[in-house]
Formats: sequence, C-alpha cells, structure tokens
Amino acid sequence: MNNTNSNFWTLGYTLFQGLGIALLFSYFIYAEHFNLTFELINSITALAAFYLFLKAPTRVILSAGFFIGLLWFYWIGYSFKYYHVGWMAPFITLFFALLYTLFFGVLALTKNPLYRALILFAISFVEPMDWNWLQAELPFINTFFGIEKWQYALILTALALFLYFSEHKEMRKFRYGALLLLVGALNFTTPEYIKPDLKIKLYAPELLQEEKWLPQNRRAIVTENMKVIEHAIQEKYDLVVLPESAFPLFLNSAPQIESLLRDYSRKIDIITGALYIENKLHYNVSYHFSKGRVQIAKKMVLVPFGEYIPLPSFLRQWVNTTFFDGASDFVTAKEPSDFIVKGVTFRSAVCYEATCEEIYEGDPDYLIAISNNGWFHPSIEPTLQKLLMRFYAKKHHSIIYHSANMGGTGIICGNGELQ
Repeated sequence: MNNTNSNFWTLGYTLFQGLGIALLFSYFIYAEHFNLTFELINSITALAAFYLFLKAPTRVILSAGFFIGLLWFYWIGYSFKYYHVGWMAPFITLFFALLYTLFFGVLALTKNPLYRALILFAISFVEPMDWNWLQAELPFINTFFGIEKWQYALILTALALFLYFSEHKEMRKFRYGALLLLVGALNFTTPEYIKPDLKIKLYAPELLQEEKWLPQNRRAIVTENMKVIEHAIQEKYDLVVLPESAFPLFLNSAPQIESLLRDYSRKIDIITGALYIENKLHYNVSYHFSKGRVQIAKKMVLVPFGEYIPLPSFLRQWVNTTFFDGASDFVTAKEPSDFIVKGVTFRSAVCYEATCEEIYEGDPDYLIAISNNGWFHPSIEPTLQKLLMRFYAKKHHSIIYHSANMGGTGIICGNGELQ
C-alpha cells in the first residue's frame, strides 16, 4: 500500500510538473486570446519553459509534450462532426497529445542540457504529419526577443550553458556570463510597415459552420454578401475582401452570381473565397473580380487531414472512404498566385496557406488571406492562426489583410495589428 501511494504521488507530481511546463510554453497564446499580452511576462514565461525543457526529468518532459499537444490543438477534432464522424473528435485530440509527447519526448534521450538544446533546435525544422502550427520559436513572438533561427539558437545556447556550468563546480563562476548571450537575441529595432494607398474593406461574418452549407441558407448568404459589396461601393472602397468559402458553392458553376460579381467589379475590386470545379477536379480558391474580369487563385498548400490525408496512397483512399464518405483530396496549384489591385500586388493565401513558409516565397509586401474559422468555433484556433501570421509577417516583412469567418479578421504585421 505504501509503495502504491508513493507511486501515485510520484505520478501526480510528474504530471503536475509537465503541466507547469506546458502552461508556460502555451501562456502567450491564451494571453493573446484574452487580451492580456504583456511583453515582459511573455518573455519570462517563454524563457522559463525552455529552461525547464533543458532541465526536466525524462517523465516530466513526456508529460509536458502531452499537455502541450492538448493546450495547443484540443480544437482540431471539432471539424470532424461536419463530416458526420464527430465521435472521432476525442480520439483526434488524444492523437495530437500523443504526437507531441513523442515530438518533445526525443529530449528524454539525454540529460545533458547542451545536447537537449541541439535537439530543441533540430526539431524546430520538423513538421510532424505535415502539420506546421507548432513553431518552436513562436512563444517568443510577443516578447523582447526575436524569432529568427539564429536568435532562437542564441537563447537555447545561453540557457543550456547556464545549466551546464551550474552542474560543474569548477565552471559555476561562468554561468551568469552565459546569460549574456540572451542580449544578442533581443530585438533592438522596430521595423516600419507602410500600408498601400488603397481603401480596403475586410468582411468579418459570424456564420456557424453547421448553417453555412445548408442549401436553404444559400440564398440568404449570397444576398448578404452582395449587400456588403454594395455598401463598400457606396463607401468608396477600392477593394472588398470576403472570407474563404464566403459563397458556399462552386462559383464558376453559378453563372448568374458570377455575372453579378463581374458587374460590381467595374466599380470595385472584389476578392472572395468559393469552390471551383475544373475537369471534374475540385479546388478551394480565391476569386478576384476586377473590371468585369475574373482571376482564379488556386490553393497551393492544403490542410493536413482537413483537405488532404498525409498518408501513403493506399491508406489515404481507405481513410477517405471510411471516414469522409468517399470524398477525395482537394487539388493544389504548383506555385503561389498574385492579384494586382490598382497597381498594387497582393499574394493570395487561403486559410492554412497564410501560416506556411511556402506562400511567402519572394518576401511579398502584401498578402490577402481569407479563412473560414467556423470549423473550430469556439476555440483558440483564430488566435493561434493570427500569431502564426504575425510570425511569418515578421520574418518576411509583409502586411497581411485577413478576412475571416468566425474570428481573426484584421490587418496583421510583424509588430501586431494595424488600424
């Protein structure tokens, strides 16, 4: 009985320590979500999380990875109910918790803080299952520190050397000197972001996902979209942006709606999300209507397990047939697409694309991003998405105009949000 009680309390304490690390590592997301972001607190919690990762016992690291998977991605399973497999949601949540248990669990291969720092740096290049929403540098996005790889390496080196010197009596006197490396990782400049000389309207609807695709609601949704465009024309906007799948249909198979949008586009540029069908292939796209013409930007990066299954072909077919009513993966474009609005070039990004490195090829000055966050309402997903957009905007010095359903709409740059 004594051994049983001892093991129980040991396990409980291990889980408690792991949860503590996970909370520190995730603090910046929830602080942003509840409008409680302070750079000093974010800086301290981020440093503390990585310090404890370098120091923690093996079992604590495993439990920390488990809780990080939960705190960051508990919401992913929400979307499965719209494929009529809602019973899978808790299993998807558990899958991501176990995935990040293994992801961070590689740190348990060594107790040496220097080797752990190398591992933490190495896994920052790894995207398990093609899922890239856990960027190791992201906890530093709203801090005094930078988010470049070299700054991340300096932070890890400083913390690892501090621990290493502390563990060796003859080197202990150098430990605080090691922390001076943190100075090199600080941001000393605030770049200036200049918006284009255009008046841009970002539409931010609040349509529940379960209502969005019902045939009986289609007319009302289309009518509301047209009203938004008409008001933007009356208010002398140059461009109006509607979210991903704002028109819940194959727009190129709806000639009357497309014709009306072409007519409106003689007075205002319109960018909107909708589906597109070509040669019996389905695309999730952005449509750009301008001067009576239309341009299609096909999506280049698909959402893993949402728009495609990142598994070998034989398993992919079985998963699509068994869980998604035989639906096939969406088809992708081979390269990014750009729209030109009154002489200004905008890179097109549909939802997940705006949080992927590939779409920022060539360091575009401006992006138009459209999303449908109704799949995951209510959750922290729009907040995490916004932080990731800020991360890439900062790395590539871009400004992102983001129109989203159910949260996330705004003008995003590396410094935060622009008015």
